[in-house]
Amino acid sequence: MTINTSRRGFLKGAAAAGAVLLVGARPDGALAAASSETAQFNPFVKIDADGTVTAIVKHFEKGQGPATGLPTLIAEEIGLTMDQIEYEFAPSDPNVYNNLLFGPFQGTGGSTAMANSWLQYRQAGAAAREMLINAAAQSWGVDASGITIEEGIVKSGDKSAPIAEFVAAAAQLDAPAKPRLKDPSEFRLIGNEAVRRKDSAIKGNGQAMYAMDVHLPNQMIAMIKRPESKGGIALGFDDSASKEVKGYISAAVLPNQAGVAVYAENTWAAIQARDALEVEWDMSGAETRDSDQIQAEIMDALEAEPTYNVNKADFAAVSAAIDGADTVVERTFYFPLLAHAPMEPLNCTIEQTADGDIVLHDGAQMPTGPHMAYQQIFELPAEKIHINTMLAGGSFGRRATPDADYQVEAALAFVVTDRSRPVKLVWTREDDIRSGYYRPAFGHKVRVGLDGEGNIVGWHHQIAGQSVIKGTPFEAVLVHDGVDHSSVEGVSDSPYAIPGMAVGLTDTPKATTVLWWRSVGHTHTGYAMETMMDLAAEAAGRDPVEFRLAHLSDDSNADQARKAGVLKLAIEKAGWGNAPAGRAQGIAVHKSFGSYVAEVVEVSGDLDSGVRIEKVTCAVDCGIAVNPDVVKAQIEGGVGYGIGHVMRDQITLTSGAVDQFNFPDYEPLRIGDIQAIDVHIVPSAEAPTGVGEPGTPPSAPALANAIRALSGVKVTTLPMAENGVTFV
Repeated sequence: MTINTSRRGFLKGAAAAGAVLLVGARPDGALAAASSETAQFNPFVKIDADGTVTAIVKHFEKGQGPATGLPTLIAEEIGLTMDQIEYEFAPSDPNVYNNLLFGPFQGTGGSTAMANSWLQYRQAGAAAREMLINAAAQSWGVDASGITIEEGIVKSGDKSAPIAEFVAAAAQLDAPAKPRLKDPSEFRLIGNEAVRRKDSAIKGNGQAMYAMDVHLPNQMIAMIKRPESKGGIALGFDDSASKEVKGYISAAVLPNQAGVAVYAENTWAAIQARDALEVEWDMSGAETRDSDQIQAEIMDALEAEPTYNVNKADFAAVSAAIDGADTVVERTFYFPLLAHAPMEPLNCTIEQTADGDIVLHDGAQMPTGPHMAYQQIFELPAEKIHINTMLAGGSFGRRATPDADYQVEAALAFVVTDRSRPVKLVWTREDDIRSGYYRPAFGHKVRVGLDGEGNIVGWHHQIAGQSVIKGTPFEAVLVHDGVDHSSVEGVSDSPYAIPGMAVGLTDTPKATTVLWWRSVGHTHTGYAMETMMDLAAEAAGRDPVEFRLAHLSDDSNADQARKAGVLKLAIEKAGWGNAPAGRAQGIAVHKSFGSYVAEVVEVSGDLDSGVRIEKVTCAVDCGIAVNPDVVKAQIEGGVGYGIGHVMRDQITLTSGAVDQFNFPDYEPLRIGDIQAIDVHIVPSAEAPTGVGEPGTPPSAPALANAIRALSGVKVTTLPMAENGVTFV
């Protein structure tokens, strides 16, 4: 199957004529080469007879940059310019394209795309280079050690030729098991500020193909009428009024009774027909609680003994140390439910081919999930299920559901038809906000004890909230001794040197469907940790930067040294302590997904006229920045996402039903909300670590600390608007 990412076939697919060299890393690390007749090897590098090099990208592209980063690694190792390499998305095949950190599961998430592909894709590119060089050595009768490839040209002394001349011969050679990887001193593309995104042009001129752009011949649009509250089931419907809508086709109760599928010739007809449809619901098992009840349950859990002693601390001893301290700082925090709200609402298209295969066209973040589910739903073997991965207009975690919720919904809407017409499932923005998955609500209760010198002598941290991992296929891997690490990450593994650190966790009852959200647990743990560090510094009478550095003073500890490094760089670039009159600064620094980010937020104004965010200065240590331009963009996006959601946003429930419905009452960050973001990358020789999410955790606490410095208001319940903080 040809997989294109453009309406005009902008990128060449696997069926391009003359494809004769395929190279890729297998799960066991071995490399294989094959002719076009053995394309089942599913490699990472494809070279056509005309010399066109294509990187097979195993991570889906939602704006975070793997469609640029992974081709960069291959182009660097082969010896190409970025103009000489194209890309296409990999098919669904976890045996070859699995995320190396997810086990036998193909998917993108956890800011792992570059981190887990760094060696794998370089190795594949290096193998292709050596095969081409060996083919040239045989053709020219020279020693391979004297041959290089530069900008797609094979060179040896006075001999030179484009790589196309050696593709056919190279395809007959054995791939090297351990090809030589280039030394960083040889890099021309990796770390180059001038390298720009591979998909910018097609996104700018409208050629980029998102899942929402799929229009198959004779397709139907399907929309689902869902219950107001989670847990309701459909018993039947009356479509008398729907039949009056031009373009309406039919309706059907989904096999799982989670809703009623409405089919129409176009989206507008589907919306109108769905609105007109009357459904009989059984709401006996539906959620009925209000947000206040859910919050009260979380707060009550914080006052009780925790279910789990996360770091096996002596709680009694830590509490005694805090009780006996010269100064005690105590705060309780509440973090509400949050929606992901990607710009492109959920959608996918499903069809059945003439030979009975099922094809899903989707911005599939976790293709293994729907691939496995479809084998059960359609009772077909794996090789009869195909996923055409499209570009996605954002995700922030929403497209990575372990239960493949919307893809399964599409399959159920398709399986009840006669399958003669493709079905395109479309969610509206209102569907996404009101019927989706959410960042769970969490509470934190933190007590910190300080001695007479202002040093921490004890830190007791209670956390309560709904697990996003338990009950999913990832539970066996990510839950240990009952603890969902994503609920406590950023606290239990904090690099700060804190004596007497005790962390307790209590899982609260299910409130709604929850899911990881950009930076997962770090969204709330980072806020609690970094606002408490500021409050502790204030109580100790110490500068918040100096106070943090005092707890990051072990240079032999890489975690502490790197965290201190970004902190120092951020305050240098922000001019810490030298804000203009009428302005205030706040600092936060946090480690997540292997990366270290420090942020200084500078604000002006007051509570009466409104707070203005003047500037955010960021320093990031993410190892080698493969594409610095992409890294900066991701940190900028993470900052905006983190700040935007703590300013005004929350999801609230009334009798189990979501109150918010669209951007008017779930308002994303506006372009004028932050005046400037300045990102600085720490030079590094370490392997790349995450960048898609680490910009988010420190942004909100840095803003909160700046607001406290400006006005004295200590924001412990979010969003900030609930504390009387408005923004201009």
